[in-house]
Amino acid sequence: MRRLGLVLLAGMLLGSGAVAALASSHAPTVTVRQARLTEGTPKHPQGVRLSASLGWQGNSASSQPTVTKLDVWFPGGTRYNGGSYPSCSYQRLNAAGPNACPKGAVMGSGTGLAYADTVVTRPQITVVNGGRDRVYFYTVLNNPARVQVPVIGYVTKLGGQFGYHLSATIPPSLRVVAGVPIKFISLNISAGRASWLAITAPPDGVKVVATFGNGSQIFAQVTVRDS
Repeated sequence: MRRLGLVLLAGMLLGSGAVAALASSHAPTVTVRQARLTEGTPKHPQGVRLSASLGWQGNSASSQPTVTKLDVWFPGGTRYNGGSYPSCSYQRLNAAGPNACPKGAVMGSGTGLAYADTVVTRPQITVVNGGRDRVYFYTVLNNPARVQVPVIGYVTKLGGQFGYHLSATIPPSLRVVAGVPIKFISLNISAGRASWLAITAPPDGVKVVATFGNGSQIFAQVTVRDS
């Protein structure tokens, strides 16, 4: 299995309904680490582990808007095989956490960085397979109060330039905790086991859109290169 690194570092774009591409001087990249990525085929997909870092710069705790949704479009040549691995239901995960899920359903982990008012808080994330059309990001937040909730990532198979669309809406329970708005400023996630995530051709052209509570958005078109 190879490791596929996704690194995004974006300046914040504010204003109602603002959508813009990042300037080329700040263009994010996807980096394939270790050796040159072995190109898979439709009959023999190459399993990968995805390491993703997403962050936004240039705002204080008071000016940082709340993230409400993340959308990711993966290029043609990628494959999501959630239906072929043990999966967990939302009900079980929400009631008892990842330890109650079937063995092999946990696919990765991650951390976040956020403002709770002006105090930094660090949510912990567990990536759990939800079957052929979804993945869960089980998030535990301890400050300003403890919250444990699965964030649902809906996976839709596409055709043409993009192979899949991942859409994750941040639930209200993670946006405001104990009356305090939670403002995420970065996420770091590593996920993948065997061929749960795989490629059948060199990946290229990942697209990411972050949506915020004030109506603003950040758009990033991500390229791929060998390290």
